Order: sequence, then C-alpha cells, then structure tokens
Amino acid sequence: MSATEEATRIARLAAKAADDKKGKQIVAFDVSEPLAIADIFLIVSANNERLVGAIVDAIEEKLIDVAKLRPLRREGGRENRWVLLDYGDLVVHVQHDEERDLYALERLWKDCPIIELGLPDDDSEPAGDGDEQ
Repeated sequence: MSATEEATRIARLAAKAADDKKGKQIVAFDVSEPLAIADIFLIVSANNERLVGAIVDAIEEKLIDVAKLRPLRREGGRENRWVLLDYGDLVVHVQHDEERDLYALERLWKDCPIIELGLPDDDSEPAGDGDEQ
C-alpha cells in the first residue's frame, strides 16, 4: 500500500505553501504502510516561533483556498514550537529547529519512502539521521 494520489497532491500544496514562507528542510514520508491513521507525514522547520506560525497559517490558507480542506485538528499553536495539522491522510508537522533536532522524526520514519515534492530547491532529503561523526 502507498499514499493516495490525493494525499500526495495535498502534501505538495502544503509543501509549496511552506516553501513560499521560507520553511526549511521540507520532507514528506509515505507512512501508509506502517500506519493506518495517515498516508503522509510532512515535516517542515523554521528558525523562530513567528515563522512557525506564519508557515502554519500559509499551509492552512492554501489548503482552504485550493483544496477546500480545513484541518481536522490543530495542536501546539499556542507556543508555536511544534504545530501539528491533521488533515486525515496528511499530517503536517511544522517544528522550530530545536524541536526538529530534539525529536528527530526523520529517524523514526527513515524506513518509509520519501515523496518527491517538486519544490524549486528540493531539499526533501531528510535531515541527518544522527549517524555522522
């Protein structure tokens, strides 16, 4: 089983919105095989809380405008250190750089296929997996 075409399309829209707001290290994992709750995890970094909030707002606006989608749940918006947007098949994680380094979601999902996002400077390679010395 792999992520649906619709989930992939929505992930690319969200990734483009994040990229337009200067989101960093944007990567999407096809988590449909190990998880029944979602098809794709999209992970985005930002270097400050204000930028985390701006990226989250841009993603929400883009998905409402283009796909008529609103998140089923939004968590972590108060502190803007790690905001999770749950769209059902797509779960978006927008993290402050420090949270991204600390929780290292890429390590958890490193065995899952990476989804090509088609961003101009496609940095959809996951951040270091901690094996570098």
